[in-house]
Amino acid sequence: MLNNLKAELVRKGFDPVQAVVSALDCTEKTARNKLNGSSPVTVPEAVKIIEKYFATEKLTIEFLFQAYKTA
Repeated sequence: MLNNLKAELVRKGFDPVQAVVSALDCTEKTARNKLNGSSPVTVPEAVKIIEKYFATEKLTIEFLFQAYKTA
């Protein structure tokens, strides 16, 4: 689960699923799968998301796309 990415998008006033849909031009199902860790986010996809929503901020790709495992 990409909790940091989701939290930062919410802080900016975006619905995380819709933000990923917009950045990647994908379906809601694909966006949900990427956010919950069922499908990987590729480096080019991560760059698109960062360029669209975090270009002027100093948030690293490592921070935003850190995956948290649930027990």
